[in-house]
Amino acid sequence: MGKLLHMTQLVLWDIDGTLVHAGNVAGEIFNQTIERVTGSRPTVQVRMSGKTDPQITREYLELMKIKDIESALEEILQTLPVDLERQQHLIREQGWVLPGIHSALDGVEALEGVEQTLLTGNLEKNARIKLKAFDLDHRFDFAVGAYGSDHHDRRELVPVALERYRRLRARVIPPHEVLVIGDSPNDLACARAGGARCLLVATGRTTFDELRELQPDFVMANLEDTSAFLETLL
Repeated sequence: MGKLLHMTQLVLWDIDGTLVHAGNVAGEIFNQTIERVTGSRPTVQVRMSGKTDPQITREYLELMKIKDIESALEEILQTLPVDLERQQHLIREQGWVLPGIHSALDGVEALEGVEQTLLTGNLEKNARIKLKAFDLDHRFDFAVGAYGSDHHDRRELVPVALERYRRLRARVIPPHEVLVIGDSPNDLACARAGGARCLLVATGRTTFDELRELQPDFVMANLEDTSAFLETLL
């Protein structure tokens, strides 16, 4: 039997709202870390979906009118992974892996010539902590992923992953053979900026109808239908 040819060579997964739901822990940890560094607790909740950790932090600091934003930003981003790891057990207790994810990851893994890693707004350390809480960390090649710690603007992250594959794995992957999987408008903007295709799933804060109106390449309610999901890779 001949080998199947796949249009997709690389799958880039978002984490929060796409692979897992970490409950309200991450938002609370942001509040705690910001309060410890600045002396003030945020009184308004920043919408986090699809944003990078540096972007979220800066938005908080600007809303709070912190004077030395750059210094506070650096300290918060250094402290955040420490606080997150200390409360990793709460992520495990309050969060969950989203529907169909294990089978979807298995399905991609079984496709010859298709690799999967992460494209997430999380700092790399935070990404590792969150996925380890759900025993998903071993499923991804972290070294070639792209993270909020690489750039504050998520739209810059597809080229980061592709350059890492070229440099570390000696493999050149054209952007149009990349599939970004996420749950928010920012995931789509990121994919389009990088010349990649995009699958949006309605497992985050944005509804299926809202995602469909954005006209991504693919939109699904969730990834429970593994066969339908794998067809998006062809």
